Amino acid sequence: MNINTENTAAAATAPAVAITAPGIPVGIPLDTPIQRGAQTITHVQVRKPNAGALRGLSLVEVLQMNVTALQTLLPRVTEPPLLKQEVAALDPADLVSLGTEVVGFLVPKAQREAFQPA
Repeated sequence: MNINTENTAAAATAPAVAITAPGIPVGIPLDTPIQRGAQTITHVQVRKPNAGALRGLSLVEVLQMNVTALQTLLPRVTEPPLLKQEVAALDPADLVSLGTEVVGFLVPKAQREAFQPA
């Protein structure tokens, strides 16, 4: 088997978080890792919420990054799935990072494109 070392080296030096197309899960590095038993969670993947994940939530509260709304929504759209108590114990900077990704998924395409740098 022939391994392309150029691609391997490029992948090893690529940033942990890349800009992705809307709807594609995004990996977010945590400033303060989550300890779950013997497992340490250092990155959380956030996927675009569908209508089912948003059930029972006010879109206005989600867009305002209301902490209670995020505590309900993040366990539904994260991988590994975060527990509600883990979301409640998140470092505020990590909560803002995860919430910002969720809000970004909810912005219409035309508005996203209007704010893209040239």
